[in-house]
Amino acid sequence: MSTTVGNVINGQREAAGGPTSELIDPAAGEVFGAAAVSGAADVERAVRAAEAAFPGWAATTPAARQEALLALADALLARAEEFVEAECRETGKLRQVVLEEEIPQCADQIRFFAGAARLMHGGSADEYVAGHTSYQRREPVGVIAQITPWNYPLMMAVWKIAPAIAAGNTVVVKPADTTPSSTALLAEVASEILPDGVFNVVLGDRDTGRLLVEHEVPAMVSITGSTRAGIEVARSAAATLKRTHLELGGNAPVLVFDDVDVRGAADGIVAAAFYNAGQDCTAATRVLVHSDIHDEFVAALTERAEATKPGVDFGPLNSAAQLDRVLGLLARLPAHAQSHCGAEQHGDHGYFLAPTVVSGLTQDDEIVQEEIFAPVITVQRFGDDAEAVALANGVPQGLAASVWTRDHGRAARLTTCLDFGCVWINTHGLLTAEMPHGGFGQSGYGKDLSMHGLEDYTRVKHVMAAHG
Repeated sequence: MSTTVGNVINGQREAAGGPTSELIDPAAGEVFGAAAVSGAADVERAVRAAEAAFPGWAATTPAARQEALLALADALLARAEEFVEAECRETGKLRQVVLEEEIPQCADQIRFFAGAARLMHGGSADEYVAGHTSYQRREPVGVIAQITPWNYPLMMAVWKIAPAIAAGNTVVVKPADTTPSSTALLAEVASEILPDGVFNVVLGDRDTGRLLVEHEVPAMVSITGSTRAGIEVARSAAATLKRTHLELGGNAPVLVFDDVDVRGAADGIVAAAFYNAGQDCTAATRVLVHSDIHDEFVAALTERAEATKPGVDFGPLNSAAQLDRVLGLLARLPAHAQSHCGAEQHGDHGYFLAPTVVSGLTQDDEIVQEEIFAPVITVQRFGDDAEAVALANGVPQGLAASVWTRDHGRAARLTTCLDFGCVWINTHGLLTAEMPHGGFGQSGYGKDLSMHGLEDYTRVKHVMAAHG
């Protein structure tokens, strides 16, 4: 059955009355619906609705904001099946993964920020100048323009709207054009809980996002996306000195030393590399292995990869364009590279890629320097700790990394040398609402999750009062 997804503005779900774009089921490669492509008038209405709602929402107590967010988390769980359907038909994700892993995580993250709203950090009041008392206020920034990606549409919307709303801001979210439905549904559910205009969604393409970023009203822009998109947003936001929060691409190194349990480490790394078909900024796809176990480890990775089944263990790539991009990277492998499995499309329908392991690569190879965003593992060898760190840090991105070793001293030492915002030891990819997530270098700046994520959506004001 064909469906058309529209905007949610000022608490109202709207019909798509203007231009639309096709929605495609990536598991089948077939069109199943359409989504609105918002223009300047739609963006204007959404931004003005958020602007009108801001003073009232900013004036609410942290306790009131907490209650609203807790109610939203409960409503998300109560309507979990609807969210699963909306998420899976546009991403091709495995239904049980969304239902049992992603939906509970989304609810937990909303609940974390509900509580965090009442625990905002601040300096103590004191008389730093004689006869005057100074203190600090943390205030909401204002209207926040937010742009989310297609790999985790619902979760990335939650990561953005929960801290922003908890801090007293109002938001206008533009989801990716291929995956708008779960975000629109979240706003529709929220409209029964939040005041009109606090949470708005405008659907559309890059031009829609550009209109939102360049609009005069938003005081801040937050984007999760590619490095290219982040640079464009930062450049546009700079014209009006908007604050920016950029969670961009990753290219995570996985450092494997010669003291590991080879099979156990290979199992953990393949699971972390192929989760969500490798379409994760922290995916464990750039594996660096000590020379003494290199061949054995490549064989273990290959065996585990060949046992992983597209459509059973992970879903398709997001689009035909994404599949073509990855196949292009694999077609351009240098002569010194060796493909052990995969490196081709899987099946005769949908956008599935066969699990792939490639070794024999050097640091300058395109497939090492580029974020792949697919179920592809690249392998490089190293001889000692210094070389491992140099290879790990030798890419522009700095989002996440992991170290696999039984030597706790080595692990502790290397975590100080790795230039990444998150470093795991003997695991990879796990996140928790209490800890910050964000990168360095071309992976952007600003933190999602944790109290840091909440504080990023505030501004600090110094107040000084004279005595008498």
